[in-house]
Amino acid sequence: MGCNPLRSAGVLWAFLLMVFLAGCAGQEVRPPEEAVKSDPEKAANFAKEGRKAFEEGRKGAAVQAWQKAVELDPTNAVTVNNLALVLKDQYRFTEAVRLLETGIAHSPEVAELHFNLAVIAELYLLDLETALEHYNRYRELSKAEDQEVSGWIADLERRLE
Repeated sequence: MGCNPLRSAGVLWAFLLMVFLAGCAGQEVRPPEEAVKSDPEKAANFAKEGRKAFEEGRKGAAVQAWQKAVELDPTNAVTVNNLALVLKDQYRFTEAVRLLETGIAHSPEVAELHFNLAVIAELYLLDLETALEHYNRYRELSKAEDQEVSGWIADLERRLE
C-alpha cells in the first residue's frame, strides 16, 4: 500500500485549517485596562453619597457609591471601613477582608481597620492566625486597654497552640 501524496497534502491542509479556526475561536486579547486616576475630591462626593444612602437604608446604593469612592481614593480609611462593614453584612467576607487589607496598606496606623479585619477573619473566615495578628496590632495602636480584646487574644493563642 503506497502513500498517496494528494491525500497527505489534503490532510495537512485540513489540519492547518483546524488549527487556524481554533485560534480564531480563542479568547479575545485585550489591552490592559488603564488604572483609575486618584481623585480625592470626587471620592469625597461619592463617600457623602454613600453615607446618605446608608442612612436612608439603601445599602446597595451605599456599596456602589463607596466602591467608587475607594477606587478614586483608597487612602480614605473611614470609607474603606464603612464599605467593608456593609460587605460583611452582605456575607461578602472575603471581599471585605481584601478591602480592609488594602486599607491597611494605605493607612497602617488606623486601629479600626485592624480590629474589623480581625473580627471578620476569626468569626466568618475562621482564619485564626490573621485574626490574632490584627487583634494584636489593634491593641498596639489603641491607647486604652481593652479587656475584651485581650481575652479574645488569649483565647486565640490557646486555640492556636
